[in-house]
Amino acid sequence: MTTVLSGAPSLGPLLALGALRSPFKRPRPGVAFPGLGDRLVLPGLRVDLSRLAAYERVCAFPTGEDSLPLTYPHVLGFPLAMSLMSRRDFPLPLLGLVHTSIGITRHTALPATGTYELTVYVDRLAPHRRGTEAVVVTELRNAGRVVWESTSTYLARHRTEAAPAPRETEAAPAPRETEAAPAAREPEPGSLPVLDEWRLAADVGRRYGAASGDRNPIHLHALTARLFGFRRAIAHGMWTVARCLAAHGTPQAVHVRAQFRAPVPLPSTVTFMADGARFELRGTGDGAGEAARVHVSGRVDPLT
Repeated sequence: MTTVLSGAPSLGPLLALGALRSPFKRPRPGVAFPGLGDRLVLPGLRVDLSRLAAYERVCAFPTGEDSLPLTYPHVLGFPLAMSLMSRRDFPLPLLGLVHTSIGITRHTALPATGTYELTVYVDRLAPHRRGTEAVVVTELRNAGRVVWESTSTYLARHRTEAAPAPRETEAAPAPRETEAAPAAREPEPGSLPVLDEWRLAADVGRRYGAASGDRNPIHLHALTARLFGFRRAIAHGMWTVARCLAAHGTPQAVHVRAQFRAPVPLPSTVTFMADGARFELRGTGDGAGEAARVHVSGRVDPLT
């Protein structure tokens, strides 16, 4: 089923609705979503240039260019994704749903002043060794042609029939987006050269939330983050990827794959590492009790 929207849904009420419905959902192996493949379509989309400029500043993209940053269409599509995942019949609770990875393909340049059609749908639910993953597809079209597309995976943890892998550690529960998929085995520190060190201020989550509309309480203040099991506020996962790509640089026609491995506490100091196609964001390991762990890893490949 395809639903054509007259405007973008408001993200705040959707997050609240999803949170209210979460305690009544009991994810388990083999759960089904009747709305698989249902498409939400937003035609005639034009970008708010002032919000775009705020996004570019907080993510360190160049400002003032007539071009959308590679990650910005995800921001445009996120309210539609939340509209689907906050539905009563969506079987996974929004609270605790963790954004584990994203793949982005940009086929051509995206003018910031262009007019687009946005489509979002849940492609499938897939079993995972720690629960169930929802695979969400976002597509951006111009003149009927797909010019940008992404695939995001969101993990809901629950009991499975398979035994958990040995020596893995649990990340604290998070209400969606970011933040930390338990990684299997991380590469040794220093596997990529360190290119920069970033001191992240405590207000990064608030600034990104204002620019993106994603005001999840785990990103805003330590007090609200503690309600969900975090000692400090944590950065949005999509901010960490955007910040890395702004530093790395990307060709116009490109495919990017990134995995969210561990939360980035705020404030903190992190190191940006890259070598050719690969990049990582790591902690420095010099904070109070903070290990030098990989927060984000990924690669950038030009389309041929």
